[in-house]
This record gives sequence, C-alpha cells and structure tokens, in this order.
Amino acid sequence: MTGSGLGPNKRGVMPSFESVEEERRHRKERLAGAFRLFSLFGFNEGVAGHITVRDPEHRDQFWVNPFGMHFGHIRVSDLLLVNHAGEIVEGKGALNAAAFAIHSQVHLARPDVIAAAHAHSVYGKAWSSLGRLLEPITQDACAFYEDHVLFDDYTGVVYDLEEGKRISATLGTTKAAILRNHGLLTVGQSVDEAAWWFITMERSCQAQLLAEAVGEPVLIDPPYAALTAQQVGSHQAGWFSFQPLWDKISREQPDLFE
Repeated sequence: MTGSGLGPNKRGVMPSFESVEEERRHRKERLAGAFRLFSLFGFNEGVAGHITVRDPEHRDQFWVNPFGMHFGHIRVSDLLLVNHAGEIVEGKGALNAAAFAIHSQVHLARPDVIAAAHAHSVYGKAWSSLGRLLEPITQDACAFYEDHVLFDDYTGVVYDLEEGKRISATLGTTKAAILRNHGLLTVGQSVDEAAWWFITMERSCQAQLLAEAVGEPVLIDPPYAALTAQQVGSHQAGWFSFQPLWDKISREQPDLFE
C-alpha cells in the first residue's frame, strides 16, 4: 500500500516533512481518507458537505472535494485545488459554490486553520434546529466547552461570500460552530483534527439529544469541564484521536491513495 501513513515508532507524534511536495501529498491523502470516513459514518446528504485543506505552499489556495462526487468514492486524484477567487487551479470537476463561500472565508480569516469540515449529518442538523450550544454533559462534549459558537441565523444555502464572512466572524478563534437550522462546522490545524472534531461533535449532539429525550442531563461542574477541555480538546488530542480511524480506512480502502 502506498501513502504517508505513520510508522509504529511514530505513534502519537505529529508528522514532519522534508519537502512541500511531501506535505501536500500527506494533506491530500488525509483529506481523501476523511471523506471516506464521513461516508462510512453516514454523513452524506446528496451533494451537501465539504472538507477543505489549505495547500502548504500556496496558502491562499485549498483542496476540496468535487461537487456531486460521493464521499465514499473520493481519491487523492479527484481533489480540486481552488484559489480565493473561486478558480479551479488544478483538478477536474465542478466546484461547490457553498463550499467556496464558507471555506474561502474561514481560511482567509483564520491563518491558523489548515482544514475545515462541514456536512449535513443527522444529529448535528437536528441539534442545530434548537439554536443552542452543546453542554458539558459528557467527557467527550467537554472538548467543545467554551470553544464553540452558535451562528444564530439562517437565510438559505450559503452562496453569498458575505454570509461566509459572517460565519467566519462568528466562528472567531473557536474550533467549531453550530450553524442554526443547517449543521456543524469544525476547524483544525490538520485534516485529522478538523475531521475528528466533526465526528465527535456529531456524536456529542446525538448524546445530548438522547439524554434530553429521557430527562434532564447532569452537567459537569465548570472547573472540571474546563480541566477536561484542556485534556481532550487540544490540537494534539484532536489529531491523535483521528489516528485509529485513519488506520482503519487506509487499510480497508487503499484505493483512496490513487
């Protein structure tokens, strides 16, 4: 199998690269793998949803999925490179206008963000309809304690760059946003991190919906929620939590490297 997967001696150590080409290949592989995992978890909803990763050399450009391609079919060679003018620099296929409107503005406003993820996952969009932040009812949910926001507006499909700017302004310096009546948006300093925050945020939405369906959840006390956030909500923790999933998808679906 090809690819730049971590060796056993590097478990838990974020990778370093000898060239920009090597880093680009790594980011694209992780992006293709993240799409395969989103498909595996059922985050597909027709043509909706997108994950992007900033190019390591041309930082005003990002890689994204072609519009209308199933997440479960995406390979490294299918990815599009797009600039902040909305032009396809490399790759074949159509660009999702909503992906450009949201992600271009997030990448522009947040130089620290390497990757961003958004999809219309079932529990995320169900929770978003309540117009509320997640509460610290579980250890996993504490990753988002005082580190996510509510974009409390909905005006239709996000085609307008101005709405993308409003979303990025609301996101601020946090790792995630609940887009009311829409779904979830997560960001990170790697594809691994951004994808993991989305996966665990979706599950945290599911957990809170289930808990509230049968009663009133007991909240973790603020000091311990804040402590747990430091333990499970760091960039390193987000990146590392993704590694078992990467191992699974890269072993079971090696065609993603093509």
